[in-house]
Amino acid sequence: MATKIRLQRRGRKDYAFYQIVVADSRAPRDGRFIERIGSYNPNTNPATVDLNFERALYWLQVGAQPTDTARNILSREGVCLKKHLLEGVKKGAFDEATAETKFQAWLTSKKAALQAIKDKDSEAAKATAKARLEAEKEVNKAKAEIVAQKKAELAAKQAEEAAAAAAEAAEASAEEAAPATESAE
Repeated sequence: MATKIRLQRRGRKDYAFYQIVVADSRAPRDGRFIERIGSYNPNTNPATVDLNFERALYWLQVGAQPTDTARNILSREGVCLKKHLLEGVKKGAFDEATAETKFQAWLTSKKAALQAIKDKDSEAAKATAKARLEAEKEVNKAKAEIVAQKKAELAAKQAEEAAAAAAEAAEASAEEAAPATESAE
């Protein structure tokens, strides 16, 4: 029986995530499988992989063939490198301690690179948020200036109307006072 390590699609339309499974090569893509060894979610940034490292390594060592995408995922997680190092130990190229130190060095550099990507993305998000906030502040400042200018014009117009009304009232009282003095004479 030829076994494959492949992805089994799950999720809804336009939001797929996958289970990493070991299955008979003749079984349907979403059908029967022998063992589920992990999951892969490409919808997050960066993509999230939850993998049972030991079981994936076991299946590779007993001859399961990964599909292209599954091979990329296993390589990214270090399963293929670990298998390669263990085969080097079997052949006598180096001892197991050297293989483990090489793997741990690779793993720490991989984690550092992934953390750098996450930090870069978060910094970019913060920078865009700050730029949007500054742009919004500028727009609000411009709107506030326009509103203040309109209020000043309205206040000037009201003061003009009040002065005109006061002048009219003064004229009216002067006209009323003038006929009263003429009739008193």
